[in-house]
Amino acid sequence: MRIAIVGFDVEGRSTYDFFAAQGGHELVIHDQNPDLVVPDGALSVLGPGYLSGLSAYDLVVRTPGLHPSKLPADAPVTTNLNLFFEHCPSGNVLAITGTKGKGTTSSLVTAMLQADGRRVHLGGNIGVAPLAMLQDIQPDDWVVLELSNFQLIDCRHSPALACCLMIASEHMDWHPNLEEYITAKQQLFRWQKPEDRAIYYADNQLSQRVVSVSPGQKIPYWQVPGAYVDGDNIVIDGQIICSTQDVKLVGWHNQQNVCAALTTVWQVCQNVPALHEAISSFSGLEHRIEFVRKINGVSYYNDSFGTTPETAQVAIEAFAQPKVLILGGSDKGADYNTLAQTIANANIRRVLLIGEQAGRLQNALDAAGFTNYEPGGTSMPEIVAKTAELAQDGDIVLLSTACASFDMFKNYKDRGQQFKQAVLQLPA
Repeated sequence: MRIAIVGFDVEGRSTYDFFAAQGGHELVIHDQNPDLVVPDGALSVLGPGYLSGLSAYDLVVRTPGLHPSKLPADAPVTTNLNLFFEHCPSGNVLAITGTKGKGTTSSLVTAMLQADGRRVHLGGNIGVAPLAMLQDIQPDDWVVLELSNFQLIDCRHSPALACCLMIASEHMDWHPNLEEYITAKQQLFRWQKPEDRAIYYADNQLSQRVVSVSPGQKIPYWQVPGAYVDGDNIVIDGQIICSTQDVKLVGWHNQQNVCAALTTVWQVCQNVPALHEAISSFSGLEHRIEFVRKINGVSYYNDSFGTTPETAQVAIEAFAQPKVLILGGSDKGADYNTLAQTIANANIRRVLLIGEQAGRLQNALDAAGFTNYEPGGTSMPEIVAKTAELAQDGDIVLLSTACASFDMFKNYKDRGQQFKQAVLQLPA
């Protein structure tokens, strides 16, 4: 076959390797980067015209970051994810989607299954492309996929067990409207069978809408019959799995993530000691309300992964203590008014405004009646030094910007790493 691989990112490279290993195909890499280094002997179409000629191929493999509407309507388009579902040798595949919490929940699901003695592969939107796992998967293995709207928008397969976390408006710079974002998430459930199971967040109407397209059994978490918090315990099917004190993750939203993971895994594993061990030993993922250091009585937390107003609200509400908040960055088309009201009503000592969105955030804070803010600076060491001056004994310094990072940093990881480095260099 003549196959076009559109976008030579993590997924594109694994797609290339997958077809190259089969042999007998003519593979052509299409990428907008004119300076892209392609594998020896590979054909390529690079630069501004990289989307030309795609209708002439037998197969076009879309990269997640490229909206399907950018491709010719008559092109035979598929994705790395669709190819994975078509070739995976194991039927033990479960998937997690949602707006936030996907990485934490899918990682915890993986830890739970491993604690039960199962061989588990974790991939998807969490660093390992689906096809890259394929050669290591045995028929009895388990596969956990963390999946984004970019991957799901043209997905044509559903696993027998899938979970939808909280859904909120996001990626409106990629989708024309919220409806398309929801429709993209629905693709994970649309192809399920009546005997399959769809887990959803009981307190989120959009999560319920996402799973409503599934013909399978729909099971909520955060209420019966799924896992929920009862007093100081996390409970499912009348059984206490652990205490909330056993959960190392900060914030009520992470208790919800634990309940989502537990409800999902409970469908295939009811080994209570193993589940308790997995939950109590799980310390979370980098850049997600990550504890960095306590110095002079002040605790510093890195939530650089949170790039929306909703995630900033969750991080703020995770701490009762007075907070110095670092807020701002590049635009994702978000509305900051609700976040500003949250800040006005929260225990916020000071807000440091940074980046391109500082002006819009200031306007939203003014409208909410909150004026205890100031410019944060133009470099992370300067920003962190200011927080150290402002914070008092017992305070929290929180990097949770409500914005993307591309104005001042390479990405959210770079922003988080620079924050952690600056905090670790503060004098005691």
